[in-house]
Amino acid sequence: MDLQTRTENNAIVITISGRLDTVTAPEYEKKILELIEGGNNRFVVDFEQLDFISSAGLRVLLLMAKLLKEKNGQVRLANVKGNVYSVFEMSGFTTLFKMENSIAAALATLI
Repeated sequence: MDLQTRTENNAIVITISGRLDTVTAPEYEKKILELIEGGNNRFVVDFEQLDFISSAGLRVLLLMAKLLKEKNGQVRLANVKGNVYSVFEMSGFTTLFKMENSIAAALATLI
């Protein structure tokens, strides 16, 4: 997994590529905790280059959503498609997260 972050429209855009699984989820979790503890509370996660997500990856996304809810924050997902979208759909995550087809559209939905 490769994880890149940047600030855009007063939000943190996280681009992840490769796999978000048992091996890489702890790294993602560590980065998210640092960002949230640093005072950030608006996020867009770009899945354009993510090839695979496991239950461990889903778990860290739930953790992120929970922590942001406690801080009146928001997270939007962008470019969730293919196999990754299928996993979201099968696990019911399509009802838990707001998803958009682009980073720009996701940023536009943040309050």
